[in-house]
Amino acid sequence: MNKILVWDLPTRVGHWLLVASFAVAWLTGESETFRLVHVAAGYTMVAVLAFRLFWGIAGTRYARFSSFLFSPRQALDYLAGLLRGGKSHWVGHNPAGSYAIYLLILLGFASAGSGWAFYNELGGEWMEEFHEFLASTMLAVVGFHVAGVVVSGLLHRENLVRSMINGYKIGSSEEAISSKRVLWAVLLIGLAGWAAVTAFLP
Repeated sequence: MNKILVWDLPTRVGHWLLVASFAVAWLTGESETFRLVHVAAGYTMVAVLAFRLFWGIAGTRYARFSSFLFSPRQALDYLAGLLRGGKSHWVGHNPAGSYAIYLLILLGFASAGSGWAFYNELGGEWMEEFHEFLASTMLAVVGFHVAGVVVSGLLHRENLVRSMINGYKIGSSEEAISSKRVLWAVLLIGLAGWAAVTAFLP
């Protein structure tokens, strides 16, 4: 078993852009002064999530949705195994983590859509409350995801946060991906930057 490249650069860049845009949106959600910053963060999040949908089909091995299509039963069995101290190791996304990804994508689009509707004075107070509910639910899923990363990392003695920074995990050589896909990561950064800037345009 060696350190192998698992996460391509677009997957890693997209992950941290999503973290940053959601954090900024959450912190500026109640501020009138930073309202446009909040909107820019929401636009950025949508751009990143849209790219993630594309990358889930066209990306490298472990970025593709086909690599982490698990049944609810498999996810529950994985969680039960963790509670028993099990050490089932996954090179890519584990069954429980895969559902966190699906939920974050769904909630991200839903919260951004409801925020856009409220920003454009559609739905009134009800839409505002719905937007806040979706954002709070997304934060809860983020908390669940972080807890899973910590527990799984401790059991497997593997720094999963570091692997989402440098792209490397423990595995066999035949499990590695062959390329970081740097140009696609540059395209993603450009797309996210363009989305953020549009919030400040008249």
